[in-house]
Amino acid sequence: MPSGVQGWLGSYQGVGVTIYLTPDGKHAISGYMYDEHGNNLSETLIQQEVYVPAGREMWQKLQQAPFITEGAKDAPRKIIVFADPFCPYCKQFWQQAQTWVKVGKVQLQTLLVGVIKPESGRYTAAILAASDPAKAWHEYELSNGKTVPPFPKDSSRDIWNAIQHNQRLMDELGASVTPAIYYLNDKNELQQVVGLPDEQQLAEMMRK
Repeated sequence: MPSGVQGWLGSYQGVGVTIYLTPDGKHAISGYMYDEHGNNLSETLIQQEVYVPAGREMWQKLQQAPFITEGAKDAPRKIIVFADPFCPYCKQFWQQAQTWVKVGKVQLQTLLVGVIKPESGRYTAAILAASDPAKAWHEYELSNGKTVPPFPKDSSRDIWNAIQHNQRLMDELGASVTPAIYYLNDKNELQQVVGLPDEQQLAEMMRK
């Protein structure tokens, strides 16, 4: 911080902001501050003091959600994905992840939502209402959507509450499409990949 300049850091609607007071104390400037080498000092501060703590807090909230778990409990990488039963890219990501899930390197935690088709919610409810939701989801994805558990005549309120809870979390994260993928990197920072990850993104999240 330059001599004589005071600064404040805050958050507005989830976006980090910095405000600086001029040395005469009569003017406030909102925006980024750069050093003589062109480095964005404000962005670094916002990342460390706003986004990283907020990301860790969100990760803890995600860990309390009603997800379907596949993979070893002690897997070094845990990945959370919002998925819709009718999402082809969700199925493709699920297939890609199985390589690491099967060898114990990744635990996949799936939060089912119903956003693509009118019947998405009904299929999601059927999978969550199964006696073993993880097995039901696995068989559904493995069969390309052909193996569907029986549709419950009257889904319990708990099932629909779980689906709505997942949808609210997805909205809170600002994700509008599936798959929406989240994990903590090696620096314990929350990472987001919305849509099917490319080769580099996949390698980074799987620690390939």
